[in-house]
Amino acid sequence: MNKPNRLAVKLRPVAEKSVKQGHPWVFSESIVKIKKGGKAGDLAVLFDNFTDKVYGLGLYDPNSPIRIKIIHVGNPVQVDEVFFQKKVVEASKKRQPLLKTDTNAYRLIFGENDGFPGLIFDVYNNVGVLKLYSAIWFPYLDFVIPHLVKEAKIEGLILRLSRNVQKLELNHKEGDVLYGKIEKNVVEFREYGVKFQTDILLGHKTGFFLDHRENRYKIGQLARDKTVLDVFSYAGGFSVHALAGGAKEVTSLDFSEQALELAQKNGSLNSHTGKHVTIAGDAFELLNKMIKEGKTYDVVVIDPPSFAKSKSERNVAKKKYSELAELGVYLTKKEGLLLLASCSSRIDEKEFLELHKEVFRRLGVNYSLEEVTAHAIDHPIGFEEGAYLKSAYYRVF
Repeated sequence: MNKPNRLAVKLRPVAEKSVKQGHPWVFSESIVKIKKGGKAGDLAVLFDNFTDKVYGLGLYDPNSPIRIKIIHVGNPVQVDEVFFQKKVVEASKKRQPLLKTDTNAYRLIFGENDGFPGLIFDVYNNVGVLKLYSAIWFPYLDFVIPHLVKEAKIEGLILRLSRNVQKLELNHKEGDVLYGKIEKNVVEFREYGVKFQTDILLGHKTGFFLDHRENRYKIGQLARDKTVLDVFSYAGGFSVHALAGGAKEVTSLDFSEQALELAQKNGSLNSHTGKHVTIAGDAFELLNKMIKEGKTYDVVVIDPPSFAKSKSERNVAKKKYSELAELGVYLTKKEGLLLLASCSSRIDEKEFLELHKEVFRRLGVNYSLEEVTAHAIDHPIGFEEGAYLKSAYYRVF
């Protein structure tokens, strides 16, 4: 890619205030004045409407409605290798406590929340996966990658691209190895000593959903001698921790047979005496069928994909979350544990809990809310929209 240019920018007063308060997104309609012809990765220099002083820097993205993604707020700084090195080192320091827990898979860079909008960097054992959701980062990869490699102590780094970025004309493609060697796509890693495998090229996102690690560990601690139902199990994260924790029987339910095969494989990587059952199909249909058959479990985990990726999907999402809560209640044994999770940032924690409250009231269920968990330290929250994950643990009586 060509060397990035500098673009002088002025924003609408509301957007200017928002950036100064730390929000990392500038939408196209918020731009009042800009040099025309900006390309992906050009440095947007934001000037105050009244003083004409620089108050922030961002990367210009002509391919997104979020036209400028902020990387610095405050007095002008040099955007060079040292600038990015400091950000990577700072992010790495936040994750250090996690690495003392017999865990070697984690998110080192969490996009905007670590000052890298549109960039995710996950570590799986000795391999790194760089996922780009915007082309703005290509001009800066030589500045960033050496420090990701150094902090993560990895032997190889592979590139993953979001679908919208894959459609662009680029010098890079999905699956490019940007550093070192990667002998095979399937990598083994550990979470709190529990072993997993993932395919870093073909798996969802970067290969695995690392954000639920703490919740998986917690379920593992609670699963001894229990029957467990893991709904939307994908590669068996909750299921495998439950088996490793001594569960008597675990049922993994997912639409993808391929994901369930991986769940079985992940279970077999760990020594356990529990029975592991897998069921493929539509979760709503299967849960209703189980209820008709009178099945119940000591622990029920319902962790669906995001139902609300835009504001227009909010109402449908709320109905689905309510329906899953109701199904979960019927499937949970008396005095059993029901874990309801959401990764939809469009529905906040308060709203999510209110949905459950209404369902339990309607069903006349006695329950106690034992705990609500959010993001782990490798998924820090730097701005409101950066908070998406919430999980509620209910004891159902």
